[in-house]
Amino acid sequence: MKLSRSHLLYVQSKYIADLFAILIAFGLSYFVFNADLINVSRTDFLLSVVIISSGWFIAGVFSKLYVDRRTKKFSEEIIVSFYNIAITILVSSSCFFYLFSTKSISNAYWALFFSTIFLFSVLFKYIIRKYTHYLIYKGELTEHFILIGYTRAGTDFIDMVERFKYYGYSCSGIIDDQQTNLKSIPYLGKISQLNEILKTKSTQEIILALSNVEAGLVKKIIETCEQYNRKVRLIPDLEKYTNANIEVADLGIMPVLNYKKLPLDRLENRVIKRFFDLFFSTLFFLLIGFWLLPLLAILIKYSSKGPVIFRQVRWGLSNEQIVCYKFRSMAMESTDIDETGNYAQARLNDPRVTRLGKFLRKTSLDELPQFWNVLIGNMSVIGPRPHPVPLNMASIETVENYMLRHIVKPGISGWAQVNGFRGETKSVADMQKRVDHDLYYIHRWNIFFDIQIVLQTIINIFRGDQNAY
Repeated sequence: MKLSRSHLLYVQSKYIADLFAILIAFGLSYFVFNADLINVSRTDFLLSVVIISSGWFIAGVFSKLYVDRRTKKFSEEIIVSFYNIAITILVSSSCFFYLFSTKSISNAYWALFFSTIFLFSVLFKYIIRKYTHYLIYKGELTEHFILIGYTRAGTDFIDMVERFKYYGYSCSGIIDDQQTNLKSIPYLGKISQLNEILKTKSTQEIILALSNVEAGLVKKIIETCEQYNRKVRLIPDLEKYTNANIEVADLGIMPVLNYKKLPLDRLENRVIKRFFDLFFSTLFFLLIGFWLLPLLAILIKYSSKGPVIFRQVRWGLSNEQIVCYKFRSMAMESTDIDETGNYAQARLNDPRVTRLGKFLRKTSLDELPQFWNVLIGNMSVIGPRPHPVPLNMASIETVENYMLRHIVKPGISGWAQVNGFRGETKSVADMQKRVDHDLYYIHRWNIFFDIQIVLQTIINIFRGDQNAY
């Protein structure tokens, strides 16, 4: 399938940038350890450049380093780059063992060299990503598509590309048997008019979002699009499978859906996750917590009256009640019940939040005491955020699959939070999006996913989050 212009430019620029990062690493390492390389001939040095460059790009095939990740979080690029450098070290060191067995190069040289490659590779990828976003916002690299089927899946897809404009997608029209009345997206006609529409529209990509029960119609639409050489992407109707962990596999030439156990149903995965929680939380207390927590406690104590720690009962694993610890960010006399008797979530410019509390909530520093929850085992570093009991009770009947988020331990941060679904939920739809992201995490958990979310949480802390208040 022909790649789009934006995809080609994005991938090609990453190849060039990585080669540049390797050359910078060689130059810097040679400059620092020039005296140690006196016994290495110029031919051997150039050969090492070729070997490591080749190793990097060969590793990129296995790590999928050059897959278009514009629609993914940057933390995923960091994880994949680290994975790629690890493979490169294995490949290149094996070659050096046979080719340069008589040469002796210090480990410090290689440590600096590979660290430099990793750092510059990540830096260049970030620059490329931001420049790509700039071009997309200028409209130069935007890919246009036509949506066939204004279903729930279709509307969710449009909402996603509208919310994340830097993905570089724009809907140029909707085809559906029921006329739509969207101001920003024109209605092109009924599905039966597809032939005439494709004759007049040059849009190359078609997004098909129809129900599974319309299999015959879907097949006919795909055949029509193929006649006009249009690329078709199918959004399957998988709503009935949202509470299950499934994978698409092949049985002969037939695609089948396999139901799998959830990753954290496996004992070995629970052990790995618990080890990560203990390691990360212990590292936090040893490196940061021992000085930052007392400092914040003193600031809270002297900036407003009341206790330093705020304790709140929330639901944990299997709906068991846990005491969740936070730094107090609201005035002592605040209440969480509004004038109508309903639970009052924190909102923008909430008068209950203290001046210091605004800073704590904006930077998520108020959540740091929950590392104690992680140590004692009723929370995890990463997982669905635990909600106050009144918010749970209000969501059980209105949000699909809400209780399924409690089949794993709650976390200090989560996949929903790093994707912007944190803070106040102003509607049932907002809460549904949060739960959908939580279930995505539960169904696809692996240890690298946790590390990715940790990295993205740190990035968001420094970058800021408009929903943190």
